[in-house]
Amino acid sequence: MHSLDLHGYAKLFTSYTELRAQENRTVRIDFVKGNNTRNSRSSTSGISARVHSDGSWGFASSPEINENAVKLAIRAATDNALFLDSRERKGKGLLPIVAASSANDYSTKKPRLGQKDLVQFVRELDDHVVRKYPDLASRTLIITCLDMEKTLLTSDGSHSHSMIPRSFVYVILSLMKDGVPTELSEAYGGLGQFEDVFTSPPQLFSDIESQYEHLVKKSEGIHPNAGLATCVLDAELAGILAHEAIGHTTEADLVMSGSVAEGKVGREVASPLVTLIDFANSCGGKTCSVPVYVDDEGTKAEDAVIIEKGTLKGYMHNKESADRFGVSPTGNVRAYQFSDEPLIRMRNTAIMPGTDKLDDMIASIDNGYYLIKPGNGQADSTSEFMFAVTLGYEIKSGKLGRAIRDTTISGVAFDMLKTVTMVSPDMKWISSGMCGKKQPIPVGMGGPAVKCKVTIGGR
Repeated sequence: MHSLDLHGYAKLFTSYTELRAQENRTVRIDFVKGNNTRNSRSSTSGISARVHSDGSWGFASSPEINENAVKLAIRAATDNALFLDSRERKGKGLLPIVAASSANDYSTKKPRLGQKDLVQFVRELDDHVVRKYPDLASRTLIITCLDMEKTLLTSDGSHSHSMIPRSFVYVILSLMKDGVPTELSEAYGGLGQFEDVFTSPPQLFSDIESQYEHLVKKSEGIHPNAGLATCVLDAELAGILAHEAIGHTTEADLVMSGSVAEGKVGREVASPLVTLIDFANSCGGKTCSVPVYVDDEGTKAEDAVIIEKGTLKGYMHNKESADRFGVSPTGNVRAYQFSDEPLIRMRNTAIMPGTDKLDDMIASIDNGYYLIKPGNGQADSTSEFMFAVTLGYEIKSGKLGRAIRDTTISGVAFDMLKTVTMVSPDMKWISSGMCGKKQPIPVGMGGPAVKCKVTIGGR
């Protein structure tokens, strides 16, 4: 990112101001059936300023990062805030003052691979897949890398710089069985630049072997019986449920818009076995998938305990909502591009582990399902949800049976969480998805497996 010391522009701040320089760098390489169909590298950068005036906000941005662009952005954002305040007259006063500083750079120390090297990596991996699994009807392999670099200065005295990268290899395999296609996809990778996450194609061979074995079983699978069923949701499904169906309802801006979580702080909303936390940057002594140390308002990022032993404890806040609810801001404010205004967003949302072994959870079910991988899905502010399930197995007499075909699960999350009777000790994270609340943003989600009752779709 262009080197620019933001401190020199603090003298231009006439009211509460956030000044942010940001660059997003992306790489994507696609191979479809051995053909290199995409090979791109791009960068988007710029400067933005956001100004608060008595309850009204002004925002301005520029795709340039230089002295003139900074001055123009601050002036335009200030003028916008003052203009809106002259019309809206909210009279909200000043925002809470919370100064924080942080510098966190996850750039690799290893020599960087060029685009040609990355293409060769995918080509070698594709060559292995086609040799090892010649019966595949189709295969798609994709590399995606995203580096998000930000520098922030606020009039409160907060200053931060971060470079948070993530790197993934997506493998999508399909088989034809009796004229019916069956597909299974998997994302490998996580926090870090490519050189730190991946060493060589053989690193992924055993994981792809497991993926292929599940695919074969799925191609021979059955359709589940539709209706309410006792299920074990593995970590990925429990994670997406925690994020989509619970997390969004407890983002304070959505609470103020009337989400189901409004007015429920201190009330029982789940089984006492359920504790759900949005982690800022670390969990269990390990760095989270999407670490946030200082958010895009300059607030120190703190863990937000949403549900504790079944009781709703609080919401995720920005400075404005925290002031309204009489609590401290949680550092949940983030923007994806330099030109985006920061919003209340989740970071790493997960149900906390329990003590029940996964084998015991499966053994306790006479007739139900073990659901492993989610596909696309949606949830709304009532916590009603519907998610695709792309990998699962039936449970018969306490043992895993046949794989099941693609299906869905649905329900009302706060009702479903009250049916949780067992929680495994595992803690698994996924971070390959993007959350799409007005603007995309990288997020982490996960947790343990949970035993519960949920409505499953049929044929």
